[in-house]
Amino acid sequence: MSGVEDLSRSFDTADYAVFVAMLSVSAGIGVFYAVTGSKQSTTKEFLFGGKNMKIIPVAMSVLATFVSAITLLGVPAEAYQFGVQYWLINISYCLMIPVTAQIYVPLFFKLQVSSVNEYLEKRYNKFVRTVCFLISTVSQLLYVAFVIYAPSLVLSQVTGLHLWVCVLSIGLVCTFYTTIGGIKAVVWTDVFQIVIIFGVLVTVIVKCSLNAGGLKEVWNKAENSKRLEIFDINPDPTVRHTFWSLTIGGFFTWLSIYAVNQAMIQRSLTIPTLSKAKLAIWLNLPGNIITITMTILVGLIIYSNYSTCDPIKTKQVSTPNQIFPLFVMDSLGSIPGLPGLFVSGIFSGALSTLSSSLNSLSANTLEDLVRSYISPNMSELWATRTAKLLALIYGIVAIVLVAIVQNMEGTVLQAALSITGALGGPILGIYTLGMFFPWPSAFAALTGLVSGLGVCIWICIGSILYKKPLETASFSVESCQDLYYNVTQSFQNMTSSTSIVVDKDYVLPLYRLSYLWYSGIGCIVVIVVGILISLFVGNDKHKIEKNLMTPFFYNLWRCDNKEIVVERDIRLSSLPLVEVASVRRKTSADIFNKKQTGEVFSTEALQGVYKQNSENC
Repeated sequence: MSGVEDLSRSFDTADYAVFVAMLSVSAGIGVFYAVTGSKQSTTKEFLFGGKNMKIIPVAMSVLATFVSAITLLGVPAEAYQFGVQYWLINISYCLMIPVTAQIYVPLFFKLQVSSVNEYLEKRYNKFVRTVCFLISTVSQLLYVAFVIYAPSLVLSQVTGLHLWVCVLSIGLVCTFYTTIGGIKAVVWTDVFQIVIIFGVLVTVIVKCSLNAGGLKEVWNKAENSKRLEIFDINPDPTVRHTFWSLTIGGFFTWLSIYAVNQAMIQRSLTIPTLSKAKLAIWLNLPGNIITITMTILVGLIIYSNYSTCDPIKTKQVSTPNQIFPLFVMDSLGSIPGLPGLFVSGIFSGALSTLSSSLNSLSANTLEDLVRSYISPNMSELWATRTAKLLALIYGIVAIVLVAIVQNMEGTVLQAALSITGALGGPILGIYTLGMFFPWPSAFAALTGLVSGLGVCIWICIGSILYKKPLETASFSVESCQDLYYNVTQSFQNMTSSTSIVVDKDYVLPLYRLSYLWYSGIGCIVVIVVGILISLFVGNDKHKIEKNLMTPFFYNLWRCDNKEIVVERDIRLSSLPLVEVASVRRKTSADIFNKKQTGEVFSTEALQGVYKQNSENC
């Protein structure tokens, strides 16, 4: 079997033509929306598509945003190395999607916020909003740099394209159509790109499973190597993947990505009605399940092909993420255009994620920084121009960051990715704290946020410093023993004859936690600390507005104080004022529906009644 270097010669003119065509269509969609319709002349149009977009394209755009190149490369590698257990993450989707659609999206939709962080200012104060804006911005910029770099590195090694050709292809094309075309260009390029992604997956599954002898043969080989063992109910949280970590831990991880993410909420607000916005989110449930199922099946097909000659052990790839590209070049490289289609699919995953991030970063910065501090009275014309300029700047910054992260291979790169992921839990926590509980003040919420971030970063750094080796499924090199022997000998000659092994019993248990628990831990720490602080420094329950909490929890905590507007002299029921004042939970509707008599009650007296009711809430 040939190595990666040999496979790079399989990328020919037809493949380049397919790849360039994909980039051209993506750029063309941006140009189309820049010169037609309102020409993205208002922030409502540029950031929210005029708030009249259709369900299906928005649903596909949300799906494309979170089906990144990392997913397309990482999930097949996961199935190849460890088996099908990761499929259980679909259970977490079945829990997360309903919660997002029925609890979080309605609240943001009701407020019609331009930035999700606006909620934090309404619920707490401006300082909390700014802190969360800074945290989410840094996190997202690091993430988009990795989204560009990771597939660029892998594909440059497999296709022969220079690393910076890949980086600039993704970065410049995406920045171009996002800057000029706005959210409509982002949505419709996402639709185009998700079609390419599924087209690639279907092509690989059909063609390569036939080459392997059919899906039954693929399944038998996976079963013989114990890659079909899926249910591990071990309660140990330090085990990387179990039923509990994938379902419960996965629920918190993906809830932080969907429920309070600017890219997701912004798309929901491009739809005119709440019921349609909910449906767009619900449609992501089958989409996510199909995506995970297909990518895991690809991983099993790859194993069937390499079951007797593992490319990782023979050093044909330097990272498991290169397994999928290597397999495509090895199996389909002789068919003109197919390798190009595959590369287009991987790049589409990167483009869809990057474009969504640039547009959402632009919206956040415009609302949370420019309009909040620099120019509150900015005109609509200049706000739109500023949003476009911000999208351009963030695209350039993301490309520049690639030059930094390309020197962070190995544990440092893993550290940055782990810390970026762990930031989502505390951010989810501070939103959930405000939406579900009426007591926490700004001080309590900020204390909880700092605590949650501190715990997550502490665990992440410890897990990297005391990283334990992963236990993979079995591999064989029986059909390529000579290659394996030569590579092993060469590798041993380049390394020291001694090594230091750290006994895991001496490592703090927190450092050995599965990465899937990070978001849940961060979220829960924020909520618990926020509530405890409220008990000591007082609470804001009597100040909370109904539209800032989810209706269920607002009613659960009996915070149904209403804003009463009454005129100076209103004739009410014959109940004495003392009796009226003793009644709890009476609303204005309850009183006004009584049969009116001649007794007159003053406005001040009625306001006193409701003030007492709200204080007893």
